[in-house]
Amino acid sequence: MTPILRTLAPRAAALALIALLAACGPAKKSVFPPAITLQEVTAKPGGVWHVTLRVRNDSYGGMSFGRFQGTLQVAQLGGVLLDANIDQDIPSFAADVTRIDILPTPEMSRALTELAAKGSAGSLPYVIDGRITATPEKEDKPRTFPVHGKDWLSPVPGIPDTYR
Repeated sequence: MTPILRTLAPRAAALALIALLAACGPAKKSVFPPAITLQEVTAKPGGVWHVTLRVRNDSYGGMSFGRFQGTLQVAQLGGVLLDANIDQDIPSFAADVTRIDILPTPEMSRALTELAAKGSAGSLPYVIDGRITATPEKEDKPRTFPVHGKDWLSPVPGIPDTYR
C-alpha cells in the first residue's frame, strides 16, 4: 500500500462513519401512557363537586396534553362522565393539575357525606377510566392514550367538604 493511501484510508473511513451517524438523526424519546388521579374533591353547596385532576407525564420527553374524556366511579357506585380540556405542556416525569366541575349522582353525594361523618379515619375507593389526547415531544400528530387510575379519597382534616 502506498503512503498516500495509508493516510487517506483511515480518514475516509472516519468521515464515512461520521456521515452515517449524522444521517441517523437524534434518537426518539420513549413515550409511555400518562396517568390521571384525583388530587382533590371539594363538595360545594348545590351538589356540585370541584374536582382537581392530577395529570402525570410518565414519558422521557415532554408532552402537550389536549383533552381528557372518561368516567369517575366512587365506592363502586354508578359513575359520572369527566370531560376536561387540559391544554397544558407537561415536562418529562412531571405532573400538573386541571380543574373541572361535575354533578355527582345522588348515591355518590351520599357516600361522600357518610365519609365526612367518619372523619379523617374514613376512606372511599375511586376509579378513573378514560382516554387522553397528547402530542409527544418531537411529534406532529397527537396520540390517544388509555388511562386508568384508582386510589382512595379521605376527608382533609380541618377543611370541611374537602377530600384527597
